[in-house]
Amino acid sequence: MKEIKMQSDLILSVDLQMKKLLKMTENVAQGRATILITGESGTGKELLSRFIHAKSSRSQKPFVAVNCAALPEGLLESELFGYEKGAFTGAEFRKIGKFELANNGTFLLDEISELPLLLQAKLLRVLQEGELERLGGNGPIPVNIRLIATTNRPLEEMVKNGSFRQDLYYRLNVIPLKVPSLRFRPKDVEYLARIFLEAYCQRNEKPNKEFTPQAIHKLKAYEWPGNVRELQNLIERLVMTCEEDLIDAHHIPIDEPEKTEATDFEAGMTLSEAERLLIMKTLEHTSQNRTRAADLLGISIRTLRNKLNEYRKEGLIEPNLR
Repeated sequence: MKEIKMQSDLILSVDLQMKKLLKMTENVAQGRATILITGESGTGKELLSRFIHAKSSRSQKPFVAVNCAALPEGLLESELFGYEKGAFTGAEFRKIGKFELANNGTFLLDEISELPLLLQAKLLRVLQEGELERLGGNGPIPVNIRLIATTNRPLEEMVKNGSFRQDLYYRLNVIPLKVPSLRFRPKDVEYLARIFLEAYCQRNEKPNKEFTPQAIHKLKAYEWPGNVRELQNLIERLVMTCEEDLIDAHHIPIDEPEKTEATDFEAGMTLSEAERLLIMKTLEHTSQNRTRAADLLGISIRTLRNKLNEYRKEGLIEPNLR
């Protein structure tokens, strides 16, 4: 059997929303404009960033990533901008910052919502002027980077409350990309679970395992608050702990919370996204009975039909869904 490699720039999906996102991503990869990727933790924002880099003209140049939440403000500044010898106590040597290391390549600022206001101003200079100054430095240093920023928080709200600079937000949000949560991609749950299962069996030299239909149903019914990362970790655990070759529902250590309509809607969803979700949930509730669904929604059957045709053309629902 051919070995499955989980590459750092490979995104696997059979979901129509994800395919549409990946198509858009490929279209913008060749440009130089900054990209802002939003989505819940674990949805694959960094993976999408690496995908963009791999598809860009900078693919043979450095890809450098820094998590803004991983370092305190003082260390983060020196990590990003570097420093000269003697810039502060303990600075015995010059240090090249991450921005310089990414010159001519792609720079990922992960969880940019955690970037302190002081450093937001310095980042703005890098984006506007294409230059930076090391701590203790005497002059500007030119840098040429393609910046990608990610966040799981609503930056618009942070702009309103003053915790994020409005000018920086507009500079970052040139090309916005939103990664959908796994709970909105049930086909991907099954698809990715099977891929992870085969890959981890191979990696750990375990006999091949399979899921029962009941196991797949349990996986698809789960909300996945940790998204793809949670699913991947769960499958790896099952490979190492389940002694049977056939994985059943009782082997899967997750709860099956009862879904409510409220949990399907997220803060930050657009009105059109919420409308589509409501229509699809109503059709599901009525077993695809359009007359009853239209009645519950308070719209005509023609309006419902037009909405479904619109979603189908945009690739948001299956082409054969009637």
